[in-house]
Amino acid sequence: MAVLSEDKINRWIVPYLSQGKRGSKLQVAPAAIISGILYRLKTGCQWRELPLKEIFTGPTISWQGVYHHFRKWVNDGSFKNVWLGLLKSQRCLLDLSGVQLDGSQTICKQGGECIGYQNRKAANSCNSLFLADNKGQMLACSLPVSGAHHDLYEIEVVFKELCNLLKEAGIETKGLFLNADAGFDSQAFRSICSEMKIEANIATNPRNGQITDEYIYFDEQLFKQRNAIERANAWMDSFKALLIRFETKALHWFVLILIAFSVLFIRKIPNKPKL
Repeated sequence: MAVLSEDKINRWIVPYLSQGKRGSKLQVAPAAIISGILYRLKTGCQWRELPLKEIFTGPTISWQGVYHHFRKWVNDGSFKNVWLGLLKSQRCLLDLSGVQLDGSQTICKQGGECIGYQNRKAANSCNSLFLADNKGQMLACSLPVSGAHHDLYEIEVVFKELCNLLKEAGIETKGLFLNADAGFDSQAFRSICSEMKIEANIATNPRNGQITDEYIYFDEQLFKQRNAIERANAWMDSFKALLIRFETKALHWFVLILIAFSVLFIRKIPNKPKL
């Protein structure tokens, strides 16, 4: 089961991967190792259950070897560079006439970093915030926080983290039009958006119980575009390793999400016409 073709992996992913030390030579093609990582992301299987004979048609390595390279490329920022490189080079495929903000809780089975008990799910979970464009292409994800917290937990730090990821990709946040549901209705978040020159279209939360004469902008028709991020979340659910978190390291979990972003985006890049 090929998640991406070897040609696309070599073209859009391999150039951003760090190379070994001078004088060392990787015996297995990087594209094959990436195929193993993508297989695990798509199927949700354990690393030790990777079908190595199917993935490696030539020289092979153990599942420990695949996991070693995954950790190496996570820790040195290679996978993050893949995502930033895609956003920079293929920005023309994005629809930035509006961006959609949402939070997502994920049940966690193995414990680890940034995990806490969530009453609504009656389980330990973690929570991350996502930004998507108007077509439903995911743009950015925050590092996870404990599932015991709601979407507005440390919102200033988390939201600026999302915006900084966009800026690293050369996407200016000033002037963006942002849709967010009532879970983000707070004076603190509205002030952050105003400070960053982002036009916030946030549904009011009746549970706040505040009555004020102050005018609060809200465009109901434009808010309907928020269903784009619901579609994006449905596409993300096709990666079984993201349905339940087994990674104990928060950075490993974050990078798996970025890899899923990359796969979905690469599939949208048109092939060059043959001459």
